[in-house]
Amino acid sequence: MDPRQACLACLAQDPPALFEAALWIAAEHEPHQPPAQAQRLLDTLLHQVAVALPSTSDAERAQALLRRLSELGFAEDDALPLQPRAALLPHVLQRRHGQPLSLALIALELARLHGIALVGVNFPGRFLLRVPGADHLLDPATGRRIYTRDCRDLLVRQLGAQAELSAAHLKTASAADMLQRLSRNLRQLHLGVGEPLAALKDAQRVLELGPPTASDHLARADLYHTLDCPQAERYDLERAMLLSDDSAEQLRLARRLADISVPPKALH
Repeated sequence: MDPRQACLACLAQDPPALFEAALWIAAEHEPHQPPAQAQRLLDTLLHQVAVALPSTSDAERAQALLRRLSELGFAEDDALPLQPRAALLPHVLQRRHGQPLSLALIALELARLHGIALVGVNFPGRFLLRVPGADHLLDPATGRRIYTRDCRDLLVRQLGAQAELSAAHLKTASAADMLQRLSRNLRQLHLGVGEPLAALKDAQRVLELGPPTASDHLARADLYHTLDCPQAERYDLERAMLLSDDSAEQLRLARRLADISVPPKALH
């Protein structure tokens, strides 16, 4: 079983083996980083966190877990330009710096092992955590409590002053949602460091993990354009047109399709 198949097999379990699936995503890019190696780092971390957990409510224990991780050096990676290692869990475990989603995946696994009810929230621009029933969310990088007003401020910074907070922004993320978001992050990071073939792996995985958006197909079309694969680029542009609700974008995509020159198939 190759890493992609192993990742999908973890997702198909009941309940999904989220942390292991994320490790297989990393192994797809770095075969020399097997999941077992990262799992040993997590086991050590599990004991380091246990000593700081109070015997109180899940809300208090979840925040204590995140604050303990912060004390141990786990923090958001703010290096510029941001490297793919900020999203690859083995590197995040080793360096203790990563994107909020990657830090959240580690916290979610530790919470699961300690019997703490903790879930992910696919908030725009910044992944967050929540204990079901609590009146606040948690920042996975610091353990800070995030209330409704903070969410509005985060949303405005991400989407602009016209953005309005809704229940859709605060929905619990499924395992597939989180892995798809992780794959989108990696696609962007690999493209940002000039690795289109690695980004293509991520773009393809995005489409396999859940319903894709027009932007997902357009991102893969751009990669195929960079790699000079016009037939594949055409397919994704056509899919993006079907999924888009924006008439102006549909027109732009139609013009781009008209400009693509696909070599005729050879006759045998």
